[in-house]
Amino acid sequence: MSTATRTIVDLDRWEQALPGLVPAYQEAKPFPYGQFDDFLDPEAALEAYQAFPKVKDEGWIHYVHVNEKKHGLNKMDRLPPFLREVITELNSDRFVRWLEQLTGIQGLKADDMLEGGGLHQSGRGGFLNIHADFTVHPHKRNWRRRVNVLVYLNKGWQEDWGGQLELWERDMSKCSARITPFFNRCVIFNTDEDSYHGLPDPLTCPEDESRKSIALYYFTEEAEAPRLRTTNYRARPTDGIKGVAIWLDKQAIALYTRVKRTLGINDDFVSDLLNRFGGRK
Repeated sequence: MSTATRTIVDLDRWEQALPGLVPAYQEAKPFPYGQFDDFLDPEAALEAYQAFPKVKDEGWIHYVHVNEKKHGLNKMDRLPPFLREVITELNSDRFVRWLEQLTGIQGLKADDMLEGGGLHQSGRGGFLNIHADFTVHPHKRNWRRRVNVLVYLNKGWQEDWGGQLELWERDMSKCSARITPFFNRCVIFNTDEDSYHGLPDPLTCPEDESRKSIALYYFTEEAEAPRLRTTNYRARPTDGIKGVAIWLDKQAIALYTRVKRTLGINDDFVSDLLNRFGGRK
């Protein structure tokens, strides 16, 4: 199929569905979110799945510390060509305008730096503790983070392998929604100071499987720089003494983020550092 005629996202379909989607999204609890199955065109979803690179391939950043064990690839020039096409489509003006209507947040901007986003992948034992996302773009001081878009590319994923995205009450009293990362399912949600989410229990998928997603974040440009807050990891009520390690690790990540913002370094640096401390190199 030629690039000129290829459909990646059927935006006509999703635009026509907005009257029903908007109230469901904006009134969802514990915070505005929506789950959208068969999100990409079926052929595009299959091609994206087949193109998804393995963690051993060049360019992956390895986030391995107390609060997470996952891998990220956010350099556009290192992505397989078709996955670049998918991300370009999801960062297009037309798609961003659709997001504005869905969420009710005007002035959204796509992040061409893919800061913290791009491709995410976690193998057996991978996890991401419950957290609320960083509030300000690390390299654009007036950009406030507002919306997350996650597209899952896990063909044949079994529910008992885990990996459900958990959405928690704003007071961290309980998990209110659990979303299994099935193939071609998209989850969109507003992100703010207390939109807590994550996948805190280690994956139990086979060694030759992994949880794969495209993760894209959208921002608004504010007249004054918003209050900077780094990723706010939180312990669950059942985490007990583990909560101390979660808090200490959060402080270390906050320090790194301030250094990263001041010096303009990127996550390749911390990935290498964490791997060295972890004995991987």
